[in-house]
Amino acid sequence: MAALNETFVETTDVKEQQRKSSSRPSVAEALAEAIFSGHYQPGDFVPKELALCEEFAINRSAVRSDLRQLVDVGIIERISGHGSKVRDYADWNILDPQVTEWMTRYAAPNPKVQREILTFRLDVEPYVAMTAAKRATARDLVALEEAYEGMGQNLHNATSPEERRLHSDYDVAFHAAIFKATHNIVWSQLSHILRPSIYLLVSMSNVSETDDPAESLERHRQLMECIRARQPREAFRAAQRVLAGTAKALGLDAPETSLGRGVELD
Repeated sequence: MAALNETFVETTDVKEQQRKSSSRPSVAEALAEAIFSGHYQPGDFVPKELALCEEFAINRSAVRSDLRQLVDVGIIERISGHGSKVRDYADWNILDPQVTEWMTRYAAPNPKVQREILTFRLDVEPYVAMTAAKRATARDLVALEEAYEGMGQNLHNATSPEERRLHSDYDVAFHAAIFKATHNIVWSQLSHILRPSIYLLVSMSNVSETDDPAESLERHRQLMECIRARQPREAFRAAQRVLAGTAKALGLDAPETSLGRGVELD
């Protein structure tokens, strides 16, 4: 019984320490917001440890612990005698759950991050759509249609932020359903990992005034019909058109480096 009581006390102490730790200001969170929003660019140095200690009124050990979070996911690097520098986007572990969460919350004002995500999607999603057109089952098509109908319903009836959020949720579900319809376990799992980054672009483009929502919905319908009709080539092109509309809504030029540009499909 004594041992049990000691274990309980130790567990309680750990929980109390975690509570106190979580209640202090988070340097990692603040720097992540500043970096993802574009305040600090790759190559920039973030404030030094002592400056962060003073700003957040926490000790140096806590600052170092928070900086370590950003180092571990490749966002910053520690340079002895100089401080901490933001690394190139290519070095960021954007598939890490913490990084994708930060990206979703803080990257909306940063067109460079948006462009990186858009470039990746243009490289990948047309091929995913082409594969889905070959392999989609009846159940996959039902999931795709339900997501599409949800988009339409919450587009036409959207009079509140919650309804607009639902429209974006269904939009993300639409794209996730295409990944799953490939029946490839890697693509299917990747749809979960990519969900936050897809949501970032979807939510931003759906509130844009530079693209007609009805036209966007029609592009999604055409993509769905190409998959339903088992037309891989047409699905590839339809996916490109959907993403070109996203680029237009975000005010971004469609990246010229996408793998699908200039590809001749059989």
